[in-house]
Amino acid sequence: MNILLALLFLSARQDDPSTLQAVLDTSAGQIVLEFYPNEAPNHVKKFIELASAGFYNGTSFHSMVPHGVVQGGDPESKDPKAKAKYGTGGFNMGLKPEISKLPFTQGTVVATTLPGEPNSAGSEFFICVTDQLQFTGQFTAFARVVEGIEIVDKISATPTDENQFARDRIDLRSVTIGKIPPPPPPPFSTETIEELAQNRVVMETAQGRIVIELMPDKAPNHVRHFLRLTSLGIYDKTAFHRIAPGFVIQAGDLNTRKEPRPQSAEKYIVNIKAELNDIKHKAGILSMARGDAIDSALTSFFIVLGDQPALDGTYTVFGRVVEGMDVVEKIAALPQENERPKERVDIYAMKVERRK
Repeated sequence: MNILLALLFLSARQDDPSTLQAVLDTSAGQIVLEFYPNEAPNHVKKFIELASAGFYNGTSFHSMVPHGVVQGGDPESKDPKAKAKYGTGGFNMGLKPEISKLPFTQGTVVATTLPGEPNSAGSEFFICVTDQLQFTGQFTAFARVVEGIEIVDKISATPTDENQFARDRIDLRSVTIGKIPPPPPPPFSTETIEELAQNRVVMETAQGRIVIELMPDKAPNHVRHFLRLTSLGIYDKTAFHRIAPGFVIQAGDLNTRKEPRPQSAEKYIVNIKAELNDIKHKAGILSMARGDAIDSALTSFFIVLGDQPALDGTYTVFGRVVEGMDVVEKIAALPQENERPKERVDIYAMKVERRK
């Protein structure tokens, strides 16, 4: 072990594990873990010791169940030619079970043991891609994914052989232990109204491109909310879910997402208070959808197809279409039944751009 690694190793041992995180750099993207030191102190200590010593560097996620679990941490997986040994290494490191009442929900990181040998845990672990409540109370949960669950889900979809071993290698390049950083300010929370107005949103759809200009002077919090969610990718791979000819087309329902929501965006998916203003609901206007409660807007928005005075002063206008109104009309003309599109109308991506 070189001097730098030794210092990192010593520092990690001295720090309170509840203040630490593990950053997993994988060939599929970055995953960040935080620990459960109160529930599984010995497992947490062992993982931090191994990671600080570089034990996991160069291993791979060798086994997975699509949208179920992914497994890694086997030192045998460092050798791409030793697939026959994958899943057999890294056990029996002196760890006894530390069973807790933590529910095995999405993102829970769990110590792997050999069948029928509860004291065999070591370096291997699995991550719950989705809730796996049937495992609760049977294995040791020692950490959780706090960023990158969508990366874990992507890894879980790796093609496998008949033994559920990955056909394509997913490298775990490194695991870095460090202090949990202070939370950054929410995106688009510090800009002035003038600075917010310099942004626009470009929507790439199955029917073409739509460009949206925003109105922070009329609805600043809605504009911040919309830019924030867009910049974090929350609207990517969603779809228009409502076509009301002559009235509106509507998007932003996260139930239409083809992939799990970005974990970094979850805390920003919150209701937003109405900012009713004097902008009229005319063709091309963007307004926030909501339920019966005036302050129940969440993520869904609609584009108006024609004059709708009944909506004025009732829904919050925060933007307008400045390019691609022909695309909006094309979507509005698609076949629908009871305002539901008969075929999926994809929104491939929405991106924040500076106004030209």
